[in-house]
This record gives sequence, C-alpha cells and structure tokens, in this order.
Amino acid sequence: MYSRHIKTMIEALLQEFRIVYLTGPRQSGKTTITRQIAGALNMDYITLDNQAVFVAADNDPHGFIQSFNNTKLVLDEFQYSPGLIPAIKECSDQLTFGETGKFLLTGSADIFRSAKTQEALPGHMARLELYPLSIAELNLQPLNIIDYLLTNDSNHGFSNSHVVSTSKEQLANWIIAGGYPEVQSKSPRAKSMWFKSYVQGRLFKDFDSLYTARGDYHSKLNALVHYLAGLSGNLIKYSNVSNDLELDDKLVKTYIQILELMFIVKRLPAYLKNRSKREATTMPKLHFVDTGLACYLLGIKKAEQLIYSQYYGALLETLVLMECCKHAQWAQNEVSIYHFRDKKKNEVDIVLERDNGSVIGVEIKAAASVTLNDFKGLRKFAEFAGKNFCYGVVFYSGSHILPFHQGEHKFFALPMGLFCGNGH
Repeated sequence: MYSRHIKTMIEALLQEFRIVYLTGPRQSGKTTITRQIAGALNMDYITLDNQAVFVAADNDPHGFIQSFNNTKLVLDEFQYSPGLIPAIKECSDQLTFGETGKFLLTGSADIFRSAKTQEALPGHMARLELYPLSIAELNLQPLNIIDYLLTNDSNHGFSNSHVVSTSKEQLANWIIAGGYPEVQSKSPRAKSMWFKSYVQGRLFKDFDSLYTARGDYHSKLNALVHYLAGLSGNLIKYSNVSNDLELDDKLVKTYIQILELMFIVKRLPAYLKNRSKREATTMPKLHFVDTGLACYLLGIKKAEQLIYSQYYGALLETLVLMECCKHAQWAQNEVSIYHFRDKKKNEVDIVLERDNGSVIGVEIKAAASVTLNDFKGLRKFAEFAGKNFCYGVVFYSGSHILPFHQGEHKFFALPMGLFCGNGH
C-alpha cells in the first residue's frame, strides 16, 4: 500500500472546516485514504456505492443525514446523491461555533464545480483533489516539487546537489505506468484488461450519472475519448475536434466538460496578463489526467513504441503538468497553474502563479542536454509577464542543476529526476 502525501493535509483541514470534500478520478485511492482517516479519527464510514445505502439517502436525504447527528461521517461516492447537499448544509448550519470535521465527503465526479451545486456550501467546506499516485509517492519520496520551486531563492540559485539522470526509456515507462494504484504491479496484459474495464465500466457508468443522452452516445463518447488521448498536451479547438469526428460543436464541448468533471481530462487555461487577448492565445490546453490511461487508449504498451511515436513529447509534458497538479494539492505554497502561448507561437508549457501575481515558467524537454535556444519561450514569457516574472526552469533528463541566466532574467535547467526525489 502506498503512502499518500495528501493525507496529512486532509486531517489538518478536518480540524479547521466543518466539511472536507475530497474529489478525484475513479480508482485514484479515495476510498483507501478515507477509510484510514475514518479509523484514525473515529468517524463512521458510509458509501453510496452500496445500493441499499443509496436508496435510503436518495429517498429521505434529511432523515438520512439526521441519523448521523451524533457522529462524524465519511460519505464515500457522494456524487451519486446530490440531493444530500441541502441536508448536509442544514446539519452544518446547526453545528456549534468552532465545531469542525463533521463530514468528509468524496466524489469521483466533481459535482461542486457544476452550476447547480457550486455555491451550495460557501464558507463551510474545503475542497481537495486526489489524483492517481505521483512519481514521488511511487518512489516513497517526500519531495514536493511545488514547494521546491517556490521556496528556492532564485537570487542564489538552486542547491546544486547531484540528481540521478533519467533515460528516455525510464521517462517513457513513467508515462506508460501512469499513477492508478491498482495497475502498478500488474503485468502488461492484466494492465490492459484493467484499463479496458475502467473505460467500459466506470467511465460510461459515471458519464451516465452526469449526462442524460439520447440515442447511441456510447460510440460518440468512445470515439472522442480515443481522439482526446492523442490530443493530450496540445491546444484544444472544439471546431477542429467536431470536424474530425463529424460531431456537433456544442456536443463536443459538453462531452469534454463532463469528462473534465470526471477527471478523465483536464483543460489548462491560458495565462493572460491583465486579461490581454491581443498578445497571447486564450485557448486552453487539453491534458489527460492519467498518462497510463492515455497510452492504453492510443494502443501504446512499450517504452520503445512510445519513444518513437508522435505522442512522446506531448505526453511527457502531460506527465510533468499532472505531477505539478498532484503536488499542488498537498503543497504548503498555493499556486494557480496555466500555460502560455503568444501570437507568434512562443510558448511555455506550465506557468505557476502565486497569490501575489509572481510567476515561474516551466518548460519540459526530453533531451539529456540543454542549450540557450531551449529558453527562447521562457525569454518571451519573461517579457510578457514583466515585473511579475520570477524565474524560468527547463526540466530535462540530465543530472545537474545548471544556471542559464540572461540579462536580468534568471533561468535554470533542472533534472527530471527531482520528481522521484533523487538527490534530495
């Protein structure tokens, strides 16, 4: 069993909020971690995946919640019964001042991002996302890459300790493995069977619960999911997708929104200084939440196959982006995450923005060496961000932390091995 770094954060938030909502994709480990917390904090554990429990909750939401008045409750797969929200709010409103940790809710579809439920529990609830395992968790290492990037003083540079280099094959294996806990120890054939079951069973089941479709939508959804796997790491233009798949524009956008609520894909917004639309693109980038699932959908099973495919660079970018998203959930420093691309197609893969507006640019390169040309996008981004620009980094597969300062702007090459805690 893997240790999840977010567990400490969940327990801390239960001490400060009445309700903590843990959301994330199916099979990412929410049930395991909430059962552990329930046992440690003496909370009742109930799952709406149990049909009898679901019927009781759906039939009489207020009576169901009131039956737990004297206990603290973990409510797993909460998205199946959004009708419980008013009952939970009523119970939360009746708690005495300072009383916290009443509910720990989990959901495989993020219903609190939908219009109907977005403002249902203002001020009552803290929200966290549990993604599949990070590379650090798979390697039993505590390094948080967000805190590492944000707490290093760029004026003095990063600590130049030796980091183990990563080969293309190792990077490809990280991408193919993904982070779902259950598949990590499976054979390639068993892993493929697991992903097939995940797509045909869980993906379609959860989609059914979030969207009432007419006619044969399964074939449309199946075609879209496979198409989006090949689009991971690229800008998304809905009209292009609809033209290629011969589907309606609005239908494509709706399906992608639901797939995002289900944590199958993630749309990364563009970074815009003062919301300027003239100098930079406003289009989001699309990323698959789990690169292992993307590889399965693309029929990629071996490292060599991935390395020589057209998808390697984009999926490596997706891997690093999702590592940042995973680490951001348990980091001490809060960040917003974007991408950048100007009208001349200069781009930066990842932009990390602090609350004070300062930004760090992050580029990803599969190569074992770095040249000045690899910082071109970061230089353009530095000009675009102006005084908000802190510094830029290029992650590469070498083993040394190297400075590449140019004029007033500070840039660094950082080893990809940092993601598994090598050298730290």
